[in-house]
Amino acid sequence: MFFKLRASQAAMQKPQTTFVAQGTMAAHQCGLEDRRDLQYWRRKTLVPITQISASLLLAMGLIPTPAHAAGDSITNHQGDITPMCGTKPMIVGVSDGYGGNTWRKTGLAEVKDELSRCKNVTRIIYSNANGDPQKANSDINSMVAQGINVLILLPDFGAVQLPAMRAAMKAGVAVVPYSAQMAGTPGRDYVVNVVGDTQQIGVLWADWLGSTVKKGNVVFMGGSPGATTSQNFMDGLKAGLKKYPDLKLLNEQYIVTNWNPVDAQKATVGLIAQYPKIDAIVTDGGETSLAAVKAFEQAHLPVPAIATIASDNQVNCHYMSAKQAGKPYSYYTLDGTTTYVRFAVRQGVAAYQGKVNKESPSILPFAYADSTKGLDPKCDPTAPPDADLTSALPPQKLKAVFER
Repeated sequence: MFFKLRASQAAMQKPQTTFVAQGTMAAHQCGLEDRRDLQYWRRKTLVPITQISASLLLAMGLIPTPAHAAGDSITNHQGDITPMCGTKPMIVGVSDGYGGNTWRKTGLAEVKDELSRCKNVTRIIYSNANGDPQKANSDINSMVAQGINVLILLPDFGAVQLPAMRAAMKAGVAVVPYSAQMAGTPGRDYVVNVVGDTQQIGVLWADWLGSTVKKGNVVFMGGSPGATTSQNFMDGLKAGLKKYPDLKLLNEQYIVTNWNPVDAQKATVGLIAQYPKIDAIVTDGGETSLAAVKAFEQAHLPVPAIATIASDNQVNCHYMSAKQAGKPYSYYTLDGTTTYVRFAVRQGVAAYQGKVNKESPSILPFAYADSTKGLDPKCDPTAPPDADLTSALPPQKLKAVFER
């Protein structure tokens, strides 16, 4: 999965409509027009209530405008947090449901690097629930008790975490979930939900296939059964493919892989047996795409065009090895997903300090590899297999993550 979960319920939740790409969310749907939803913020004067007006919310980017609706934030175009830092001392909490892998470690380093520009950050508290939903909530409660002002979290357990998030907001903490689409009400359960624009990503894949493959059969491989994120990716892909009638999507429902390489490879073997001709495979995770490539290679079949998101070092090294061995395949990946957390940090800091942040919380990753344009991904044999080299960290800080 694009935010590197091994088992997540967050993807099962009802998606929050993106503010930008679809441009159809009315202000009251954001949960911020109803002043009852702001009563928790009033009690603690997180921001003076005279500032929490339609004009401030508009300036902060929490109510869509026609100009704002023109495009999403892009992962390789980061904003400047400095004007948002304010003067109030801040303690920032970072909560992980499944910490420990290289992607999560990189994300934590991104948080620290982003906050290093705010000299009024007095402490950063990190928690890792190690896959335990109850611990995730108790971790949040503990951080609130320790006096955090901003909470950045990847809500791995979805709606189960809403009560703890809501309680934190009630206590005056600016809560910003990222990467996973959340149920709940912005302004009451959290400030804003920073997520990838999954449907627009699907359209980008379709456009690449339309210009690269042009004609043939396409398969989409998603994650676990019922995963909203995978369905949104597929819906975007379907919508995008309408412009290309010579491209046929073979599966009406996404192929379940559980974002597991073993399951993905088995699923690909089944697809090879079922369909005599597959010209392109689209996946919502780099590891799944690599599993599909290996299945074709082991069957001694030409590898179809591959379009994916959130590649990692092993995925890209495999592609580069195939290219250098004279067995290249068409490859396109959208990346920069470890930087989603930087957008979340800026949203949280701006909300707590009462500052302006015009960035959209709807994020698009950037094209990191595109075989049709000669854009090769980086392969680093000295880095871990699951390393994300598209991080916004300076090289030395990224290297330090790998050495831990």
